[in-house]
Amino acid sequence: MFDLDEELKNLPNQPGVYIMHNNDDEVIYVGKAKILKNRVRQYFQKNSNHTPKVIAMVSNIAYFEYIVTDSETEALALECNLIKKYRPKYNILLKDDKHYPYIKVTLNKPYPSIMKVRKLQKDGAKYYGPYVSGMVLKNTLELVQKLFKPPTCHRRFPEDIKKGRPCLNYHINNCFAPCTGKVSKEEYRQVFLNICSFLDGNHKELIDELTKQMKNAAIKMEYEKAADLRDKIKSINEIEEHQKIINTDKQDNKDVIALAREDSVAFCEVFFIRNGKVIGRESYKIDNTKHSSDSEVLTDFVKQFYQNSDFIPEEILTEYEIEDKDAIVQWLSGVRKKKVVIINPKRGEKLKLVEMVRKNADIALGNYKIKVMKEKEKNAILDMMQEQLNLANRPYRIEAYDISNIQGYDNVGAMAVFENGKPAKRKYRQFKIKFIEGADDYASMKEVIYRRFRRAIDEEAEIKKGTLTVKNAKFLPTPDLILLDGGKGRLNAITELLEMIEVDVPTFGMVKNNKHQTRGLVSKNGEVELSPVSPVFKLITHIQDEVHNAAITYHRKLHGKIDSELEKIDGIGEKRRKALLTTFKTIDKIKEATVEELAQTESMDMKSAENVYEYFRRRERNV
Repeated sequence: MFDLDEELKNLPNQPGVYIMHNNDDEVIYVGKAKILKNRVRQYFQKNSNHTPKVIAMVSNIAYFEYIVTDSETEALALECNLIKKYRPKYNILLKDDKHYPYIKVTLNKPYPSIMKVRKLQKDGAKYYGPYVSGMVLKNTLELVQKLFKPPTCHRRFPEDIKKGRPCLNYHINNCFAPCTGKVSKEEYRQVFLNICSFLDGNHKELIDELTKQMKNAAIKMEYEKAADLRDKIKSINEIEEHQKIINTDKQDNKDVIALAREDSVAFCEVFFIRNGKVIGRESYKIDNTKHSSDSEVLTDFVKQFYQNSDFIPEEILTEYEIEDKDAIVQWLSGVRKKKVVIINPKRGEKLKLVEMVRKNADIALGNYKIKVMKEKEKNAILDMMQEQLNLANRPYRIEAYDISNIQGYDNVGAMAVFENGKPAKRKYRQFKIKFIEGADDYASMKEVIYRRFRRAIDEEAEIKKGTLTVKNAKFLPTPDLILLDGGKGRLNAITELLEMIEVDVPTFGMVKNNKHQTRGLVSKNGEVELSPVSPVFKLITHIQDEVHNAAITYHRKLHGKIDSELEKIDGIGEKRRKALLTTFKTIDKIKEATVEELAQTESMDMKSAENVYEYFRRRERNV
């Protein structure tokens, strides 16, 4: 039995970490203390001016435990590890736990290379980053490739010099091809020194060096090489014009952190400055901040952010003064193995930097509020739809179906998926009708619906067996609402099918007027009255347009492939292609037809029929 008074008396006068548990043995809070006895006792003093958050936490504490450390710095590191491990309810939590990519140049090797990596290592190579945007890193590497043309193959140098022919990159002028043996070791290394100079932002020095090389090439009448260097210089000048330069006293590395918050949500914005240039920025959403001060939020953010960071700059600028600053500085300096300073600037250029980052934090918070507002609007629309269609549950997942064909051939079906009122395009599915011939839309729709739910049943069985994960399932979960393109006849056909396969999902038909525009919904009891200016009606129109476009797009894509296949056959032009598809309906039927059956088709003669027949037989022999 945990005796609170006795445990409080026995708390040591040493630094350490305390861990609060609730009645279910869950860790609900982790904190660190310079003196455990003083800090933990404060929580249980009745006269203390606690925040509502602390009061709520204390009321849920069943017992606590503690770990003594040798120093406050050790306690700080342990606190961060335990918060990451337990994710306690009452700690301010940083959800993002990213390892940003870097560009690595292996200047520590005689023949360097350039690559993307996820981890910094002390191996003598040069690292650039972190790149918070994978797209920025990709574009940077593509630019380096365009400007300097380093090898991208897996050949090893100098072992593979003059072994084998140069690859395609050499022939398309995308590699300076050291494998040919025409590039000296010094020239090879100079290319990578130029790459590092470019990535360092030393554009003036690089341009001076390239200008010198260009003039030397011109003197030697190597005009192609001189022109290539001229183009490099031009590209670098253009890049420099678009780069954001920070005008600070020293062109060093620093992170700038600012905070914007409202109610229980905060956004910390971090700008990454390397060699005096902003190379990236990131916003971090932090929940559960309602009763915490700005300083507390920023302090917890700094601790959690740099615990997971591969790179710690020499200077960190923060909008507010952080708590436990000395301990955090000592901890980060120990991790970096070089001095780290944390500054809360009050004037000058550094204050302007913090203010710029704060503006971006405000924008991130504003965008989040707009997103929340839109989500509320979507929920309100779905609540209205639930009420107007008399549904048992809010239709979070809506599936819509449509059929497309031309004169009854190449029937296809499409399934559009809306989640929380928005199209989930990655979850759209397409169906090539397998068992129905001719323009029978009812039967085609029944085939699509049957196959969709058959797949769902199969996937559920695979998940139970452990051969499939829920994440990789393509037809789960099943919908809360089904909308069919078509009137009551198609609805009745599908309703009968759903009853037969024991699927209980509310189903409605989406009917159109004589101008082929959405008119409303039809149920088994007749049309549902919807105002054409209501949000529900607009959502249904959007869904109907989406599924129709999905079906048409798939049909055109499939039809294009068929036309493309028939175009390869001698003597088969547009008129004969259309006649063949009109007669046989599918490409498979054309493949199975005899020469006589092909020749009897309108616009076809015996020679063209033989060409079609022989074309597909040759394809079968070559498979």
